[in-house]
Amino acid sequence: MKLLVTGGAGFIGSALIRHLIRHTSDSVVNVDKLTYAGNLGSLAECSASPRYAFEQVDICHRAELDRIFAQHQPDAVMHLAAESHVDRSIDGPAAFIETNIVGTYTLLEAARAYWNALDSTKKSAFRLHHISTDEVYGDLHGTDDLFTETTPYAPSSPYSASKASSDHLVRAWQRTYGLPTLVTNCSNNYGPCHFPEKLIPLVILNALEGKPLPVYGKGEQIRDWLYVEDHARALYTVITHGQVGETYNIGGHNEKRNIDVVRSICTLLDELRPRADGQSYATQITFVADRPGHDLRYAIDARKIQQELGWVPQETFDTGLRKTVAWYLDNLAWCQRVQDGSYQRERLGRI
Repeated sequence: MKLLVTGGAGFIGSALIRHLIRHTSDSVVNVDKLTYAGNLGSLAECSASPRYAFEQVDICHRAELDRIFAQHQPDAVMHLAAESHVDRSIDGPAAFIETNIVGTYTLLEAARAYWNALDSTKKSAFRLHHISTDEVYGDLHGTDDLFTETTPYAPSSPYSASKASSDHLVRAWQRTYGLPTLVTNCSNNYGPCHFPEKLIPLVILNALEGKPLPVYGKGEQIRDWLYVEDHARALYTVITHGQVGETYNIGGHNEKRNIDVVRSICTLLDELRPRADGQSYATQITFVADRPGHDLRYAIDARKIQQELGWVPQETFDTGLRKTVAWYLDNLAWCQRVQDGSYQRERLGRI
């Protein structure tokens, strides 16, 4: 196949593309605007592959999308391009409306026009896979409740509301126009190449720099953690074997309180990179005012994708977190380029 991946320079998108180049014979066209969260350094190992192409394009630009579809003739689309940071969505929601809603609409229309012009064989094989989040469901209050594919939507933040809107658009285009779409909703991802504003990399890097480790409220928010390489395998399973019109929830079966995640990181760092003074990194934990509208608990019921498509995560939280901490310790130069902004200057120099 030739896969058009939007947002391929982001955290999950780059993990997906690395998986495709490493483990399949498919070709990839990476369409990414290269906002602050887009980092081509995460795709360094793919850049020389003859099966990889990059297009720096905003998915809100219809003419450019039409050109890309006509030029590259993809067999499927995997749509990951999105603004995704909750705190940023609270401070400035406009970018989330533009990219996540208007951008998804524009992509759907470009894909529909391309799909309608295909011959019958290619048209029947074409797929558009929309990658979303469990945050569209709101939060869970019972200790045993789980998000299923039929859980009503109740988004809490501008980010999750914009993603919920994009999910509805994708399903409407399937129902109204027959565009062959699939939707997946995933739990919290973690792993290599995660932007340092997110919880796990932030804690790792702050710990190493002797800075406070900020924890919202009392750190009692619960998330289901999914190793990003497991997610990439799940996404490829869905695009190759999923049924058109279906939704699949993807979870890691790893519910953890935020405070326990932070403490686990400290324990690993105490082992792998001990502080010079012999103290535990846990002494740097600092509780800060909670985020407005902060959801308490997310948890995914991933039985459908397991039973129907045979996917299960390969990593436990302990094994995945150890790999993640080790990756950051081994790739501090990558982190430094993100923290000092040089990854963006390198990108501008490239252009």
